[in-house]
Formats: sequence, C-alpha cells, structure tokens
Amino acid sequence: MPDAAAMANAVRDFLRAAGLPLTDENLVNTPDRVTQAWMSEFLDGYQRTPEEVLGKTYPAPPHSAGELVVVTDLRFHSMCPHHLLPFEGRAHVAYVPGKRVVGFGRMAALVDCFAHRLILQEELARQVASSLARVLGSPATACIIEAKQSCLRLRGDQQRDAITHSEAYEGRLRKDGALRRELWARLGMPR
Repeated sequence: MPDAAAMANAVRDFLRAAGLPLTDENLVNTPDRVTQAWMSEFLDGYQRTPEEVLGKTYPAPPHSAGELVVVTDLRFHSMCPHHLLPFEGRAHVAYVPGKRVVGFGRMAALVDCFAHRLILQEELARQVASSLARVLGSPATACIIEAKQSCLRLRGDQQRDAITHSEAYEGRLRKDGALRRELWARLGMPR
C-alpha cells in the first residue's frame, strides 16, 4: 500500500535538492498534489487485478467460436519506469471468445489496470493479451498499442513526432496469419 506521507516528503526533498524555493506560492502544495496524482492516476493499477477489472463474465453467444471481438482506440496514459516520464496513446484489443465473454468497457479497464503502473509499452501489450487469454480462456488474443513516448519525444534526440508501436499476440492470433490479417483489416491498418 502506498505511503502518501513518505511520497510527499520525497517530492519535497526532490524539489529542495533541485534548489527550488519551497516558499514559492506555486510550490507550497506541490508535494501533496504530486502524491495525489501518482497515487490515483499513475500507480493505482497495482491495487487491482485483471480478474477484478474484467469483472463478471458471460456465456459466449452460440456460434461465436472463431469470430473476433475487437475494441479499438482505447485511450490510455502510463508512466515509463526508466525515467518516470509519461506516455500516452491508443490500445486496440481483440479476442476470440472461448466459453466466456466480457463487457466492452471492461477491456478498457484491463488496459488501465496495467497502464496505471510503471510499465514498458511492450510489457503493457503483453500483459493485456495474456490476461485476456487466461481470465476468459480465449483461444486467441491481441493487444496493439500506438503511443507517444515522452522519453523519445522530449529527451535525447527529441523526436517530437515519433509514434511507437507494440504488438502482443496469444494463442491462435500468434500462429494464424489469416486471423491476424483479419484483425489488421478490422483495424484499418496496412499489414
């Protein structure tokens, strides 16, 4: 469980070590604001499990075996563990129902469950795809992510227009080229 007081003290120490005047009107409450933002928007994913966020599952509709369920353009934000800089983007999530399905909104919640942790973009895609496979017993899952990485856009070479892409596939979507091409066609992306 996060220690809010210790987090606020750490932010205060950071600002002090950076030589900033903590009496500045704009900085007086910054440690508490930063702590609240991190606890409720960047690290709250550690407090949830995929099973919890996917919630209630439902019997798969008859004759749905082999048919893709796709939800696109799920907006998310996350934090890179290397420099603690944000990245944001869109996730496209797909699965083939096994015996159970889940509400569409729960797929967005699954993305946020992992995005609200210190996580690499590649691992975010992998965790979403593998959790769908495991929790729903799906024979085929995918998570495709397009993101704007602050580490790449603001640091070093400062590639301000760079978009990063990560893909993760489980089961049949990992092996079946035709099914994967169908997914990419539904996403409207060349592949």
